[in-house]
Amino acid sequence: MARYLVRIVLLGAQSIGKAFAKTVRQEVEVYREAARVHAAQSATFNPTKTDAALKGMTLEEAQLILNVKDVLDRGEVENKFQYLFHANQKKAGGSFYIQSKVVRAKERIDQEIKKWEAQTVSQSESK
Repeated sequence: MARYLVRIVLLGAQSIGKAFAKTVRQEVEVYREAARVHAAQSATFNPTKTDAALKGMTLEEAQLILNVKDVLDRGEVENKFQYLFHANQKKAGGSFYIQSKVVRAKERIDQEIKKWEAQTVSQSESK
């Protein structure tokens, strides 16, 4: 009786071990495929196309957060930024998370303004 019980336990352990090994092999293959796909996508990475990915926010998101229509209007951008920044201070019962989003939106718009200024300077120099 004990002999049969040991045999059942050993056969069960062997079948579980084989299933586990097969699963691990499949996971390794999936990981390798994902790494290959990621490497292929990384090879086509173009920073000029993905400025938003580098900064974490698109220009449209920044415009929505600061509620500005024209990003080149520095006065409007600065006024909206100051208002939202002070309205969301902890002392005023605001949210640090929202305040940080406001700062990131201002940084993103400033980045766009610098890019635009650099383009206009290079165009005026080339004329």
